[in-house]
Amino acid sequence: MNILIAEDDLASRKYLYKWMSKYGSCDMTVDGIEAVEAFTIALDMGNPYDLVCLDIMMPKVDGIKALKAIRDIEKQRGTPEGRRAKIIMTSALNEDDVVSDSLTAGSEAFVTKPINLGQMEALIKDLLA
Repeated sequence: MNILIAEDDLASRKYLYKWMSKYGSCDMTVDGIEAVEAFTIALDMGNPYDLVCLDIMMPKVDGIKALKAIRDIEKQRGTPEGRRAKIIMTSALNEDDVVSDSLTAGSEAFVTKPINLGQMEALIKDLLA
């Protein structure tokens, strides 16, 4: 599995990287611009991401805007619904409108920080089943 982790906080980024590496090859970015660029490069190289973890609050471009850009890229390239990347939004914010915005924009799931690894593992298995 090919995984992209977009997280501006170094400790959170390392934590997710270490834990998610057991599921496959992980790349990391620190903001939404880098996330969209990495996503596009992976598509261009024929090795698209299966799973993307996007933090909502990131510098330059936030996770919601990055999510919308990723979904637009998939649409422009004609990616079939079943082949789209599975996207999990992460945030310390647990407000209804934030969760709703991320799901409306095209994410499959929302996980509140601090991340519960048991919950995350069950979610990943469910998404990739």
